[in-house]
Amino acid sequence: MDSKFNEEFARFSDQGFIKTSDFPMQNLDSEKKALLNRKGNEFFNTGDIESARRIYITTGYSDGLSRVGDVYVSKGRELDALKLYWLAHNKRKADPLIQKLARIIETVTEL
Repeated sequence: MDSKFNEEFARFSDQGFIKTSDFPMQNLDSEKKALLNRKGNEFFNTGDIESARRIYITTGYSDGLSRVGDVYVSKGRELDALKLYWLAHNKRKADPLIQKLARIIETVTEL
């Protein structure tokens, strides 16, 4: 388990868990946000999850961020999902992942 733990967190060692560039742009008007979110939904629906994620982060579209997080969970990418749930302020989906990570950390520190 220790190597899996180290492997998961090593991906963030040089940038931190949430980079400052991962927060929504403040200067987007509602019309631009709506257009971008529609484009993000098109990407998501055609399976281009990463393009959708980039748009949703830019606009701060919480539903889209949560849907991409769900895809990540289904692929075993819980840390990436947690990041998106956190940005989406989706406590209901973030909390179980936080608890799972806490159990992993607790187990590793007991070794």
